[in-house]
Amino acid sequence: MADDRSREDLEEELRLVEEDIASIRPQLEEMRRRIGERDDDPTDPAERAAMIENADEQEALLDRLEERRAVLLRRLGRE
Repeated sequence: MADDRSREDLEEELRLVEEDIASIRPQLEEMRRRIGERDDDPTDPAERAAMIENADEQEALLDRLEERRAVLLRRLGRE
């Protein structure tokens, strides 16, 4: 049962979630920057649409990770 997890397990999961957030956030910012700039990016509409979809998926993942981090922080009594 998830509620039986030790504090150490929760701390480890929190560390991993924070690492993922720290990795994804700059990648997402770069994707959004590239989408906004039209100088060196693909001009093909399908390719641009794929880039936007990928960025949207990364943003959704980031949102889920941030929600999970908030849950872990609450369980650890840090929020």
